[in-house]
Amino acid sequence: MLADPPAVAALTPYDLRCEQLTDPLGIGTARPRLSWRLASPVRGDRQEAFRVRVERDGVQVWDSGWRPGDPTSVDHGGAPLTSLTDYAWHVEVRDVAGAETSASARFATGIFHPEEWQARWIEHDYDTEPPFEPPVDRVEPRSERSSTLAAPRYLRRSFELPAPVVRARVYATAHGLYQLNANGRRVGTDELTPGWTDYRYRVAYQAYDVTDLLHEGENVLGAVLAEGWWSGYVGWDTRSQAHHYGKKPQLLAQLVVDHPDGSRTVIGTDASWQERTGPLRFADLLMGESYDARLELGDWSSPGYELGKGWAPAGETGADVSTVVAASTDPVRVTEDLPAVSVDRRGEGRYVVDLGQNIAGRIRLRVRAAAAGDRIRLRHAEMLEADGELYTANLRTADATDYFVSAGTGEEIFEPSFTLHGFRYVEIDGYPGELTAEDVTGRVLHSDTPVAGRFECSDPGVNRLLSNIRWGQRGNFVSVPTDCPQRDERLGWTADAQIFLPTAAYQADVQTFFANWLEDLAVAQTPDGAVPDVIPHLITGRHGTPAWSDAATIVPWTLYRSYGDERVLRQAWSSMRSWVDFVHQANPDLIWRNRTGGHYGDWLQVDVITDRDVLATAYFARSAELTAAAAQVLGLRDEAAAYGELHDRIAAAFVAEFVDAEGKVRGDTQTGYLLPLAFGLLPEDLEQEAVKHLVADLERRGRSLTTGFAGVALLCPILARYGQLELAYDLLHDDRYPSWGYSIRHGATTIWERWDGWTEEQGFGPVAMNSFNHYSLGSVGAWLYSDVAGIDQTPSSVAFRELVIRPRPGGRLDWARAAYDTPSGRVSTRWAIAAGQLSLDVEVPPGTTATVHVPTSDPASVRESDRPVGEQEGLEVVGPADGVLVCRIPSGRYTFTARS
Repeated sequence: MLADPPAVAALTPYDLRCEQLTDPLGIGTARPRLSWRLASPVRGDRQEAFRVRVERDGVQVWDSGWRPGDPTSVDHGGAPLTSLTDYAWHVEVRDVAGAETSASARFATGIFHPEEWQARWIEHDYDTEPPFEPPVDRVEPRSERSSTLAAPRYLRRSFELPAPVVRARVYATAHGLYQLNANGRRVGTDELTPGWTDYRYRVAYQAYDVTDLLHEGENVLGAVLAEGWWSGYVGWDTRSQAHHYGKKPQLLAQLVVDHPDGSRTVIGTDASWQERTGPLRFADLLMGESYDARLELGDWSSPGYELGKGWAPAGETGADVSTVVAASTDPVRVTEDLPAVSVDRRGEGRYVVDLGQNIAGRIRLRVRAAAAGDRIRLRHAEMLEADGELYTANLRTADATDYFVSAGTGEEIFEPSFTLHGFRYVEIDGYPGELTAEDVTGRVLHSDTPVAGRFECSDPGVNRLLSNIRWGQRGNFVSVPTDCPQRDERLGWTADAQIFLPTAAYQADVQTFFANWLEDLAVAQTPDGAVPDVIPHLITGRHGTPAWSDAATIVPWTLYRSYGDERVLRQAWSSMRSWVDFVHQANPDLIWRNRTGGHYGDWLQVDVITDRDVLATAYFARSAELTAAAAQVLGLRDEAAAYGELHDRIAAAFVAEFVDAEGKVRGDTQTGYLLPLAFGLLPEDLEQEAVKHLVADLERRGRSLTTGFAGVALLCPILARYGQLELAYDLLHDDRYPSWGYSIRHGATTIWERWDGWTEEQGFGPVAMNSFNHYSLGSVGAWLYSDVAGIDQTPSSVAFRELVIRPRPGGRLDWARAAYDTPSGRVSTRWAIAAGQLSLDVEVPPGTTATVHVPTSDPASVRESDRPVGEQEGLEVVGPADGVLVCRIPSGRYTFTARS
């Protein structure tokens, strides 16, 4: 849920962040960015001045002094911060009346220098492995594909602390996945750590506060280590897709403990650690997990534990930490628990359970009456066959199967740790006794990006669509922006990411999530500038695909526009320029035909084929335009002029090559018109002609869409922009095939990968590629915020500092409302139409302005807070235009009324 800003009596800073993270424990920079949002009940309020102070142990280390202006972020400007240190920081703001308020937060630095790592990488040492003697009746189910995976390892180190603990932090990472324990208790709530990056270049470490878990005397650090993306299965054809980065997992962890006398104890992973196998028999992100409770090790991570047979020294593999970096984005966490909504008994001990929602995550199962050795199998699926059995053909080679073997010790809880499934249904087979809904809980996992937006309207179908979009985002934002959470793929396809990013940014704060992903894009780019189709780069060798590789320019520019942080452009500048230069050098005539990589076109379009040269050249122009814009922001005038001139020449070449005198674009497809209209490639006199052709195509098809990935996000916005609002709404409300509503009518709770994922005529779509949890076709979500609810910004604005509030009522809607947390603070709208009257409530955050377009048939009827708008102080009436009254307003809350 979107948390409301605090109720305040004056201008107040809130939601303080360091490097865009809330109270982080291990930032990786000595000069972090400190930011805040603002709330105020006063109209026209703004931040006239601000002051930021940073303290260490109560001693001030930097004071910005009072600075005029209304920025809501500042870089630490004092001496570089010290690593492994806690800091407090305070922001004070002064409002228009001269009143001052303040807020405080904390952060801690991580390990800045390689020499500060005393820990060594450790792994299982096969040379010292003692013989393992399992129970005679042990059952260890394992598929053929999972037979190449090593059993996860349990590692521990006992140590003495000579004095009480003042502060204790663990800095840990893995080649693989890890979970930490300290004195018998789980450390942190992060899941699937350290997340997925291109481990050849960087692996992130996490920082945890364990002060309350340690004490003077004997203590124990423990860890469980599994394959994960490092050496487990990733991608398709899983028989050959393990061991991408390494053959076995490794752990790196360092505990730093400060004592009252100022001394410090450091404990790191090394050959003194002990390790062995345990009840977790295998674990893989795609294949699943197997747990034999009869093999549990007791209090293996607690003091006083006696090492028995099976424990052996870990193998030390070296001290190279050159690729180790501080985590810079929100980790994966369990964010929600879903109770089962139904349990269908399918046979003796076999049940099919419905969670009512397609998710990415896992099951927590309560087992109440099992005997030792009873085996329970859990299979996961997104859909059911007509006979009520699981539909798993679309999983391809992903087993998505977990096993639990009971110890027979009474009530037991089974919940996997190192796997992830995309599913709504789970078949539980071999369950002893009667399974009830209370025994099964779905645990939702995804990157814990803060919720930023909320949308709701009077049409339940549209609300369901937005819910499906949101669930698709949650299920596919798992460390990287993936394409599906269920089958043997789960890759960071670049087109999917750039197309969906505007929608994603309205719904969650994805600034650090995508900035982190862009780092992997930069290192994957070839020396000549081509960008791979998937990031992190694995599986496919294809590079330089139109709309896919253009993520190199579109993603950083969209992040800059959404959040206003120039650093993303500085860091991405080389990638942006290199990518455009790559296309230009291969296509000097400016029509992009050569070196087109996979050239998927308008992927998964319906019954048409958009001309690939049209699509490619339109994206070439767009990338040149954004590279010029980035250069302008960065003060690179010559580059801005050069790429701007290149854009203009590409646009001219596009029109000359593909557009006739009547505005018809080669191929005559919906996406073929949408791209040049959205990217501004057509002369003004041909724009309306192109719109006519677009509308004609829609009408010929009974007002039905054909757009695939590249066109779907543009369809409703372009129609609304060019006076075809009701046509846009018809598409939004449509529930015939193909449409968003068709999947909803047939029970979808997430966005499907394909329009024909399931149809009444054909049943399930192609088994080779048919995900029921995707997000690309859900990129219409941005339009719900920007046009239906009316929250947008001017073309020259960044970070929503210059808002455009222009709701577009229409279709079946009687009302709509939305809220969005901009970097400055909360903006919200609510409109409703009843009995011929429109009401529009608007909230504008401090320090920003808004141009409000009040939709009305009678501009003279518009009032604000029951007074004519021209009589309200601070409101500037610009005038009526195109069925609206336009006025400019400063920050505050407003209520407009008018005849509809």
